[in-house]
Amino acid sequence: MYILLALFLPYAIWLSYQLLGFKTYRLTSSKAKTREIVGVYHIHSVFSDGHKHPDKIAKIASSVSLDFIILTDHGNPNHKCLQSQGWKEGVLVLAGSELSVNRGHLVALAFNLPLSHFSHNAEEAAQQISALEGFSLIAHPYSKVSWSWGKSFCYQGLEIINGDSILRKNFFSSLPYLPAVLAKPKYVLLKMMDDPCQNLKKWDELNNNHSVYGYFSTDAHLLYRSLFSLLQLHLLLKNPLASDFQKAKNQVYDTLRKGKFYNAIDAAAEARGFRFLAKKGKKTILMGETSILDSPVTLRIIAPFPFAKEIHLLRNGKTILRSTKRRVSFKAAHPGTYRVEVYLREKTPLDENIPWIISNPIFLGEDKG
Repeated sequence: MYILLALFLPYAIWLSYQLLGFKTYRLTSSKAKTREIVGVYHIHSVFSDGHKHPDKIAKIASSVSLDFIILTDHGNPNHKCLQSQGWKEGVLVLAGSELSVNRGHLVALAFNLPLSHFSHNAEEAAQQISALEGFSLIAHPYSKVSWSWGKSFCYQGLEIINGDSILRKNFFSSLPYLPAVLAKPKYVLLKMMDDPCQNLKKWDELNNNHSVYGYFSTDAHLLYRSLFSLLQLHLLLKNPLASDFQKAKNQVYDTLRKGKFYNAIDAAAEARGFRFLAKKGKKTILMGETSILDSPVTLRIIAPFPFAKEIHLLRNGKTILRSTKRRVSFKAAHPGTYRVEVYLREKTPLDENIPWIISNPIFLGEDKG
């Protein structure tokens, strides 16, 4: 018994020290009603293999100040999940379906109800979703059910980080931290985070030929509160979110469809206020948009955070600029796909090589005239 105590005491002191030093870095300004809304994508409920009813999930989302959530229960499609949409607990609850297709798992969003099942063939399913005014995203491309790519690509999005994959992959390697899961679950989840380099590499490769948008995905089946605080989507709307359900639904899906959002690991630090845009004369080019590089274009990055961070501007997947400033301007001299990664440089359990913020791209095309 004394031997066990002698072994446990240093461990308990070490873990306590780690937890006492942990905090989520927060912004000083209070949340105001703006055109930036925050939510989470890829959630499972009791209507497939999740552990809670959508009403309870919405209540959890409200408790962590989310504006919207997107349920994605398994199905072809999942009608019960789709019927659960609406305003609940002040949260906009949207629903799509996660389809099992021949290449892996495909998430369908914003579609009108089909008269029959979607095809098991991935390309055909994506075309059917598009014909029903929806769009499709590839789920967890290199984990769980890995995606087989093929020659054609007809999807609009790709998951860059998947919360459930992180839990499954890193459970045993994180055992030294697991006793802290009840007291500081964010700390444990941040320690579990993986560098999404493989997903980022594929995303950059795809963007050479297509406009593809990247998503942080909770893929929550349980641990909803912790995962909702971990991986968030920040949408930049044209107007404040409407109170009417159908209008609000259209706002969110239109913004996602056009790539006008960025992703953040908000459990490490609040990311609200980040911006990535471009100026071409009097014209403003936003994330997700394409413009021809036929006149000077200035890329602008705004990271108005009081805590230490490092901004990386990438072109075609290669870092071309690093900065620790709050505002960065860069004159783009070459066509390409430009996006931003921001790394937290404070004391945090998040590994220094894992991006805290990942923007969606701005596409600058070659002037062929």
